Amino acid sequence: MTHSGSTARTGIPEDSGLDDRVPFLARLEREERSALLALGRVLDFTPRASIIHQYEPSSHILLILHGWTKVTASAANGYEALLALRGPGDIIGESSALTGRPRSATVTALERVEAVAVEHERFRLFLEHSPEASLTLLTLTSDRMRAADRRRLDFASLTVRERFAVLLLDLARSHGRRTDKGIELAVPLSKQELAGSIGASREMVQRLLKELRERQVVMTGRKALVILRPDILRKVARSD
Repeated sequence: MTHSGSTARTGIPEDSGLDDRVPFLARLEREERSALLALGRVLDFTPRASIIHQYEPSSHILLILHGWTKVTASAANGYEALLALRGPGDIIGESSALTGRPRSATVTALERVEAVAVEHERFRLFLEHSPEASLTLLTLTSDRMRAADRRRLDFASLTVRERFAVLLLDLARSHGRRTDKGIELAVPLSKQELAGSIGASREMVQRLLKELRERQVVMTGRKALVILRPDILRKVARSD
């Protein structure tokens, strides 16, 4: 669901198969990257600002330079699912740019975000004149789809408790920073956002967190979560 992490930083082994974690800009050659960024204008977004709105017409893509965002989609009944986290080097809105369709999801800044906005026409011309960049974008799309399919397949056979443990381990790998107390998740996510990532209710996530706190597996605060015992989470993920 997210991007690069390291065993040295978090103490959690890295899953080498998650190629979708390599962002778009990091996949481009230096000259291509510079040329693409030069086509746009830099925008700044404050924490919790809406960057892209689901269902709205699309006019530009965004290339994130700094900061992290959440990608969410809302169902007709109001349920909101957390689809992904996108950060430095990631591209946002490329699907709408290529298809001309309305935005398929909402993107919200989780912290201060700096991004370059490139108009659709300029982006499409860039891809037309750069076959390598077009292939890179196609590969990224394929990697994201494979990761999403793998995640759906894995989750289909897991209980909510197991899915929650897998989610926390995944966030620790990609967004964890080692502290004296444990592995702190660097990206602030609410209980509702955590619930939306595993297809559960906020109340269920609240109960699971209470259970993990009582077992001294995690420690929580206001939009802060520290994993104290990743080894226990691994056992839960494997249905202990």
